[in-house]
Amino acid sequence: MTEQRKEQLWLSAMRFGARCGCHQRADRSFFIGRWQMPVCARCTGVLIGHIIGTALWKKHISSWAAVCCCEVMFADWLLQRLEIKESSNPRRLVTGIIGGFGTAVLYFAALKRAAALFRINTAMTKE
Repeated sequence: MTEQRKEQLWLSAMRFGARCGCHQRADRSFFIGRWQMPVCARCTGVLIGHIIGTALWKKHISSWAAVCCCEVMFADWLLQRLEIKESSNPRRLVTGIIGGFGTAVLYFAALKRAAALFRINTAMTKE
């Protein structure tokens, strides 16, 4: 693969990361060689957490536990935002994984409830 083609692929990935809502700050991103990842460390963690949560969607994980997972990520962000404690990229990655897992669990819980309500409403209209 030519350097020009690598550059084009990287630029496409960076545009996609930006469209996903990531700030893509270089100081908060991982690099592979000279190539910056298309999303920051926390967003990378969130994506990994979503993958893990999706893989475990059939397991019964409490919505309360999922909310606690989201709070871990929020707490890390808030401590940094209030300038109480500066976060690091490895910490952003870990809290992102935990928060991404929590949000995935909540997404699937909401989908399960919506599907159950749909089945109840469909059954009622058939009677």
